[in-house]
Amino acid sequence: MTQPPPSSPEYPEPPTQATPQQPIPPQYTHEFAQAPQYPEATPPYPEPTPSYPQATPTYPQATPPYPEPTPSYPQATPSYPQATPLRPHAAPPYPQAAPPVTPPTPAAPPTPPAASPSPDDPAHPHHISTGHRRVHISRDQRRTDVTAVGNLLLYLPNFLCSLFVVGLISAFFGGFAVVVVLVWLASGALVFHRPTESALARHLLHLRYPTPQERAKLEPVWREVTARAGIEGRNYELWVEDSDGLNAVAAAGHIVGVTRFAMNELPNGELAAVMAHELGHHVGGHAWSSLLGYWYALPGRLAWRFLKAFSGIVFKVSRAFGCVGVAAVVMVIGAVAVATVSTLYGLPLLVLAVPYALAAVGRRAELRADEHAAALGFAPMLASVLHKLHQQEQQEEAELTARNGGVPVEESALSRLLSSHPDHHTRLHHLQPYLQPQRP
Repeated sequence: MTQPPPSSPEYPEPPTQATPQQPIPPQYTHEFAQAPQYPEATPPYPEPTPSYPQATPTYPQATPPYPEPTPSYPQATPSYPQATPLRPHAAPPYPQAAPPVTPPTPAAPPTPPAASPSPDDPAHPHHISTGHRRVHISRDQRRTDVTAVGNLLLYLPNFLCSLFVVGLISAFFGGFAVVVVLVWLASGALVFHRPTESALARHLLHLRYPTPQERAKLEPVWREVTARAGIEGRNYELWVEDSDGLNAVAAAGHIVGVTRFAMNELPNGELAAVMAHELGHHVGGHAWSSLLGYWYALPGRLAWRFLKAFSGIVFKVSRAFGCVGVAAVVMVIGAVAVATVSTLYGLPLLVLAVPYALAAVGRRAELRADEHAAALGFAPMLASVLHKLHQQEQQEEAELTARNGGVPVEESALSRLLSSHPDHHTRLHHLQPYLQPQRP
């Protein structure tokens, strides 16, 4: 019988899988029979109770954020950091009082656009200095340019018709007929007579003398204009028209009138441009030639109006006699017209074309006056005035359209030919050489 191998108590078998590098489980040794002591998870400080309701601070739990690892070696106390809460356990301060609620600041109102400077503001771009300075008086105070001469020539048919009418009327005076004709021819000098000019300004042009306040505003501007032109300003008279429109007038030999609107609403530079334009009519001879031609054409125009009214009455009477009466009136009037045309060598026929030719010459005179004002340094101011005039015309056209039921009122070609002023774009086109910067 085989005996078991003797046990060797003095050499115990080493535990399996127990290496110095691995920890020894606590159940195999007496020293590890008791679990290691770990710090309590209770925070070291009591949780203070806030003194105000509903203000309990919320602190994170003191649970260690990491699992408890097994100690590596026997008889070694694991050293783990204290479970420090995320916030220190010092007594929290009393809850701060809520900051005062500041009402929202209302949004600032939008900044209005900068108002255009007043016409009397020196900062206005079209304000000019009107201080006293040395004035050089030109030797050539007036001239008669081509426009003035053409204007006089175009009035020649009207003048001859008026002479014929005056001759017919003078026949009733017998031996004084020649005297009547000569007196009428000499009456043209009244155009340059100051009292006659004043009467024309008051009764025909509806002008008045300026008040002392208006004169104090007009005279410095007029003095600046005449100083630049080398003209003696005291040879002319300033007048005012009580109108709310932008306009001015040069009449006879010494009248310069502006509207109340132009005087009060325009900066002094633009007012000077308007006055320089009217001075250009005087210097070029446009004002006196137009008035002189109108004066000598007046008898013929009065006779034409009389014949027109008389013919209308005759036609109304002839209708009572039927077609025979109307035919008789037409034959009589036709015979008189043929006799008149043949006697005056067809000149009365030219009278029909004279208004269109005079309007063309008048438009040319306006362009000449614009050039005169621009040459004195008022081109930008005059362009601004022309723009305002154009806006005024557009407003009047809009009012006419509204009164016509919204249908635009178209200007006929004949009415455009009879216009005495060029259109807005034509005048600006002729000002362009003066508006462009001068090359050094």
